[in-house]
Amino acid sequence: MILSALTRARESGRKLLAVLIDPDKATRAKLKTLGEHSHSGFVDFFLWGGSLVNQPQSEYYLRLLKAHAEVPVLLFPGSVYQLDDQADGLLLLSLISGRNPELLIGHHVTVAGRIKQMKLATFPTGYMLVDGGRPTSVSYMSGTTPIPGDKPAIAAATALAGEQLGLRMIYLDAGSGALRPVSPEMIAAVRKEVDLPLVVGGGIRSPERARQALQAGADMIVVGNGLEGNLDWLPRLSAEVSSFGRESVGLKR
Repeated sequence: MILSALTRARESGRKLLAVLIDPDKATRAKLKTLGEHSHSGFVDFFLWGGSLVNQPQSEYYLRLLKAHAEVPVLLFPGSVYQLDDQADGLLLLSLISGRNPELLIGHHVTVAGRIKQMKLATFPTGYMLVDGGRPTSVSYMSGTTPIPGDKPAIAAATALAGEQLGLRMIYLDAGSGALRPVSPEMIAAVRKEVDLPLVVGGGIRSPERARQALQAGADMIVVGNGLEGNLDWLPRLSAEVSSFGRESVGLKR
């Protein structure tokens, strides 16, 4: 699914766009509008999850999104409690930028049997948290220190280690609410070092920032907070991504 789509897009020079939805901030109106945008071809994937999900209606909202979405919805879990077999797949995140063993392998062992029973498609992902200029929910909840934003060599070496360990995708993330995005220099350094699909998110709040990330080597960008309160910005962002030759890559179910 996501891996094959990213591979096909990369081979053809296209770029992809995903929207990250925090269940705690979901509303019926927002999910309906996002679903309509996916019908218009503005979104390639929805990612569903957050660092801390308190919304008791999370399952209901995911069902609502699935009912309106025309593209796959993948879990982006912040904890083992955010698994839901309504989704089309799971980004199986290993926080390789940190030194918290529970987020490297511990929690994965705990839920491995459950994931198998749920028959969720899994996509092993090397998740790398990058300093975005302020503490984020991810850094606080994970108890890890982000990679310094001005140390692209550390990011490149970390991504390479993830590739050598057999991970299938690298996700560079400045975190929700980041003051600044992952730098083009860091993206380029990681892109040069690894041959895996490269996803970049956090702090992308303008078409210009999106373009910088894509030009530096990102295969897919992820936006979340940048859309809150202004979903009308999504078509403009999609147009920016499309300028890199993005066309249909058979994502619709």
